[in-house]
Amino acid sequence: MSQAETLLAGDLTGQREGLDRGDISASELIDASLSKIGARRDLAAVVSIREAAARVEAEAASKRIAEGRPLSVLDGVPVLLKDNIVHAGEPATCASRILENFVSPYDAGVTERLRAAGAVIVGRTNMDEFAMGSSTENSIHGPSHNPWDLSRACGGSSGGSAAAVAAGLVPVALGSDTGGSIRQPASFCGVVGLKPTYGRVSRWGLVAFASSLDQIGPLGRTVRDCATMLETIAGHDERDSTSVPEAVPSFGSVLDGNVEGLTIGIPREYFVEDGVDPVVLTRVREAITELESAGARFIDVSLPHTEYTIATYYLIATAEASSNLARFDGVRYGRRAERVEDLADLYQRSRSEGFGAEVKRRILLGTYVLSAGYYDAYYGKAQRVRTLIRRDFEAAFETCDLILTPTAPETAFSLGAKVGDPLSMYLSDVYTVSANLAGLPGLSMPCGLSDGMPVGLQLIGKPLEETMILRVGHALETRTAHHLARPSDTLPLGASD
Repeated sequence: MSQAETLLAGDLTGQREGLDRGDISASELIDASLSKIGARRDLAAVVSIREAAARVEAEAASKRIAEGRPLSVLDGVPVLLKDNIVHAGEPATCASRILENFVSPYDAGVTERLRAAGAVIVGRTNMDEFAMGSSTENSIHGPSHNPWDLSRACGGSSGGSAAAVAAGLVPVALGSDTGGSIRQPASFCGVVGLKPTYGRVSRWGLVAFASSLDQIGPLGRTVRDCATMLETIAGHDERDSTSVPEAVPSFGSVLDGNVEGLTIGIPREYFVEDGVDPVVLTRVREAITELESAGARFIDVSLPHTEYTIATYYLIATAEASSNLARFDGVRYGRRAERVEDLADLYQRSRSEGFGAEVKRRILLGTYVLSAGYYDAYYGKAQRVRTLIRRDFEAAFETCDLILTPTAPETAFSLGAKVGDPLSMYLSDVYTVSANLAGLPGLSMPCGLSDGMPVGLQLIGKPLEETMILRVGHALETRTAHHLARPSDTLPLGASD
C-alpha cells in the first residue's frame, strides 16, 4: 500500500498532517481517492465522479500547500456530496429519473463554503430518491451496499455518503437529514454522522424534501472530523430564510475529553425491550458505563409523546414533499414526456414516468392530508403534536445537559428485506425523527458490533449546542476503539466479519 493509500485509509486529521508535512501532495491524495472509488464500484456508493476537474483542483491545492499557504484544514482533501446538494456544472439527479439529465447552474451554500476552504469535491453519492427512504434502495442508480456486508443495506437516505466514508473512499462526506438520513446510515456503516440544529447550516441549494425538517450535515470517521466539517459549512446565509443568524463556534476547541460533572438523560421510552435488538441495547449501555467512569452522571428522563413521532413525522414530511415536488412538472426542467396529447397529459405522464414508487406513495399521502376536509384532522393535528414533542425535550433539558439513545433499533438489515413492507422501513427511524421534529442537533457514533455489524448510539443536544454533543462524543471516542474498526476491502457478498 502506497503512502497516499495509507493516509486515505485514515481520518481527516491524519490526512491534513500528512499533507502539511509534505509526506504526500494533494494530487497524490486525490489520485488515491479516485482510484479507490473506481476499485469499489461494487458498493454503488458514488454515482458521478469529477475526475478531470478534481485533479486540476488538487494540483492547485498542492501548490498552495507547498508554498505554506493552505486555505483551511480541508485544503486538498477529497470530499463527496450527496446527490441532492447542487454543484455548478455537475449533475444533481436526486437518484430520480425525473432529474436524470439535470445539471445544476449554481452552487449550494455548503458547496461554496467547501470550495472556498480548498476541499476537492471528487464526486456525488447515491441516495434514496429525493431522500425518501431508509436503505438507499429507492434509487435509479440501484441500491448501495454496506461495506461491512455487501448483502446488507447501508441505511438511508444518505447511504452512499456513509458507505463511501466507511470504505475509505474519502475521509468525509456531506449528507442530508430529514428524519435520520445522516444518523441511521452512520449507525449502519460504523461511522460518525451529525445532524446540526435546524438552521445552523444553509439549505440553499439542497433539493427540498420537507423544508421544515431538512438539514445538511457531515459524515466522517471521527467526531473531530465532523466538528471540522461543521465549522466549515455552518453559518448564516441570507438566501435561506430559515438560516439562523448565529456566530459559528470553534467546534474543535471543545474536544478536550472531559465530561466530568455533565448530566446525561436516558429517555425511558427509548430503552424498551420490544422491537429492539437486545445486543444494540447492550452496546449502548456499555457506552453509558464508560461515560459514567469518566465522570458523567446519568438520570432517567421521559419523552412521553415518543409513541406519536413516526405518525407525526410521516404526516408533516409527506405534506411538505407533496408541495415541494409539485415543481417537477415536465415544463421548466427535468424529464418531459414525449408525444403528449395536452397539458394535463404532459403533467401526468412526466410525473408518472419520472417518480419512483416510494416518492409517489409519499406525494399521494401528503396531498391527501393537505386536502380540503382532511387538513385539520391530519396535518393540523400533526403540527400540534409536533409542538408537544418539542416541549417534551424542553422539559427533559431542564434536568440534563444532553440525551443519549440508540441510533437505530437494529443493525443493518438485508437488502430487499423491507422493500415490500413500508411501515417496517419507516420504523427504522423511530429513534431519529424526534430530533428533526424538534429542530435539535443529533450525533450518531459507533459503540461496538453485533454479529460483526456496527451499532450506533445517538447524542441529542439542546438547540445550537452542537458543542455539547461533540464534546461528549469525542470523550467516548477517546476511551474506546470502536471508531477504528474498518470493514474489509475484499469482503465477499454475504460475509459479515
